[in-house]
Amino acid sequence: MSLESLYQELILEHSKRPHGKGLGSEEGRTATSHQRNPVCGDEITLRVHLTDDGSAVREVTWDGVGCSISQASASMLVSLIDEDSDEDGLPKEQATALIDGFREALRSRGKIPLDEEVFSDAAALSGVSKFSARVKCAMLAWVALEDDLSRA
Repeated sequence: MSLESLYQELILEHSKRPHGKGLGSEEGRTATSHQRNPVCGDEITLRVHLTDDGSAVREVTWDGVGCSISQASASMLVSLIDEDSDEDGLPKEQATALIDGFREALRSRGKIPLDEEVFSDAAALSGVSKFSARVKCAMLAWVALEDDLSRA
């Protein structure tokens, strides 16, 4: 199996069995962002749950409709946050660095691949950067998290 085939399979798996789908409660310190891609109609509502002092992400949940890329990207983002979190959550600075790195790679038109060690399953979205019309689909959840973090 080629790496490209493996990545396609991973994207389909996340879109069929998404992680973190379902918004959950608004209890505690939360922020919610709704993002829409007007080009294709993909929509994501993402809720971030922060620690009481607001310094770290405790949990990310989402709901949305759209193509397999947008749905898989949201699922992969939640998985990545879960993987990178410790008992105190994921520091906001780390979450912001992940968003920035993801954006840079996706805007590179294939010149900067996502590092699997850093981005885990989300590295499967590296190939999306070659298709500018699909970049917005992959970025939707990440932009929603960025919006949440800026307002929380």
